[in-house]
Formats: sequence, structure tokens, C-alpha cells
Amino acid sequence: MKKEQKLDTFTNNEQLSETLSVEIAAILAQAIEQRGHAYLAVSGGRTPRALFEKLSRQDIDWHRVTITLADERWVWPDSDDSNDKLVKTTLLKNKAAQAQFISLLTNHTTARSAEAAVAEKLAGLPTFDAVILGMGDDGHTASLFPCSQQFSEGLDTSAAAIAVMPETAPYERISLTASRLLNSSKIFFHINGESKLPVLQSALAQAQPGKLPISAFLHQTEVPVSVYYAAA
Repeated sequence: MKKEQKLDTFTNNEQLSETLSVEIAAILAQAIEQRGHAYLAVSGGRTPRALFEKLSRQDIDWHRVTITLADERWVWPDSDDSNDKLVKTTLLKNKAAQAQFISLLTNHTTARSAEAAVAEKLAGLPTFDAVILGMGDDGHTASLFPCSQQFSEGLDTSAAAIAVMPETAPYERISLTASRLLNSSKIFFHINGESKLPVLQSALAQAQPGKLPISAFLHQTEVPVSVYYAAA
């Protein structure tokens, strides 16, 4: 049976971020209570900044939380385009400063040469308690871009991570694969911007992962998915 898709629409990203931060914190707290530790995967980019700020102030046992990224641009960790830097400056502070963080960056010169090392970093992680993903105007999520030659492999491989070279976006990337992202108890999509609504509606209406990567997650049958959308 197909898992229900839950779509929540908000007036603005601030309201969305407040609501989602509370829900994520509750999931993490429940996981800590049940097994002593919680595991969270997050995406980067501009959209989650407000969410990370609010989540960092949630009152849970952050020293019992491990956070990693769904994807990373292959840039220096101090680059403004680094998701690693984003997480460290907006999420790993306030009460969440106690959380453990597993970076996807290595000392390899290319993402392709780092695939095995990144997979090894992720090997010890159990099922994620929650994964927070975004969506681009082209329907990509994590760094699974429809324009990349690695797109189909990213959806089909059993490997944990894959190097991606998008044709319409800057930088080589490392991305968790669909199989690793779906090894989660719950997936949230945090989507912001009017330009993304037609893409989201198209993806929700029909399964078309060949055109819109997000469809592979919205129409799978194993993991519950909630979509949080704000136009502004």
C-alpha cells in the first residue's frame, strides 16, 4: 500500500520553519527516549537557514543526536557555498551545539575519488529518524539532478553515496543516494518559493522520476513523506 503524502501549506517560510522545527525536535526526542540516540540528515542551500536557527533552540538532549548532510558541494569547508559551513553556522549552535556532526567532506581532490571514503563515514549510521530534503526548480532533491549523467544511478544503486556532476549547477557534488535517504523513519520536504509550486504540483500528481527526481521519493511505498510548502 502506498504511503500517504501529507502536504502542509504555510503563509511564509518563517511560519513553516517554526512548525517544522517543533515537529523535527519531537521526532528526535522520541528516538532518544526509545533507543538513546537520534539520527538526522539535512540538506543545505538557502531554504533551511531559518529552520536550522529555530531547530538549534529546541530543548532536547542534543548530545544524543547525530547530524549529517544529504549532499554536499565539493568546495572548501569555509566556502560560503559549503553545506558543511551552513550547518555549522546555523544549526550546530545554541542548544544544538552539543550535537555530533558527520561531514561529507574529505581530503580527496574530487567527489568521485571520495565516494568510498564517504560511504565508509556513513556505514556506521543506522536508519535515520528523519531526513529533511529540499527541491530545486528542476525537481532535483539532495544532489540528484535530472541533468546529470549520474541521476539514474543515484536512484537505483544500493551504494550509500554517489559523486554527481550536474550540467546546470555549479560544482561537483557528493550526494546520498535514494536508497540511503529512504533508509529513514520519516522524510520531510521543505520547499519555499512560488516558482517551485508548479513543479511540486506536477510531481505530486504523477510519478515521473525520469523528469523530476523528487517524484521517486513522493511516490515510493516504504517511508512516510510530509511536504511543507511556503510561497514566500
